[in-house]
Amino acid sequence: MNKRIKMTPLFLLLILSACDLRVLDPASETGRTIGSLIELSFLLMMIVLITVFILFAVFMQKYRAKDYTCIPPDRKENKWFEVTWTVLPILLLVVLAIPAVQATYSLTYKSEAEKGDLEEEGTHIEVTAEQYSFTFTYPNGKESTNDLVLPVDREVTFTLTSEDVVHSFWIPELAGKIDAIPGKETHLQVTPDEVGQYQGKCAEFCGSYHAEMRFTTRVVEEEEFERWREE
Repeated sequence: MNKRIKMTPLFLLLILSACDLRVLDPASETGRTIGSLIELSFLLMMIVLITVFILFAVFMQKYRAKDYTCIPPDRKENKWFEVTWTVLPILLLVVLAIPAVQATYSLTYKSEAEKGDLEEEGTHIEVTAEQYSFTFTYPNGKESTNDLVLPVDREVTFTLTSEDVVHSFWIPELAGKIDAIPGKETHLQVTPDEVGQYQGKCAEFCGSYHAEMRFTTRVVEEEEFERWREE
């Protein structure tokens, strides 16, 4: 019972912040990298929040007015405090920035020239977004709408574009969001490592039926993927 009481504020905070909890249940190395950054950010935020509330309570108690008719004297400056509350935020930003920059570079799209033949080393899927669906085109010409099938433990490269407005391609458990932009190609690489079914969605408001722009992602074994692709 005590454990539930302790966890309640955390769940309330996540709900109020509109956090998608599936991000914290990753099924790929990319998803785990992003999840680690979210957890680190949350930890730093809680450290700052708790510190501020503790100092607030201490100062309210220590410096509360006892005589409302007198004006308290001016306090001299405290250089130690001023340096501390200037340096600490910088240190916190550095602690967050280092892994964030490392993750950004590790997740950066690698071109075909760097990766070689995508058909031999992985799977290349073209994603076309339009109001209000995603169309997936595989190298052999097979197309599917709102039904994405991926092989487990194989790197997948998505090349995205849009037919109308800006959309955002997102599978919370597998990878971060990436925009699909009219007249421009964007790229995303991910290697799913757990068989299962995951929900994808458009994460950029794109019109009246934006909330219905969802798709199913199925990660299957290699043999099942090849059978499905050749059907």
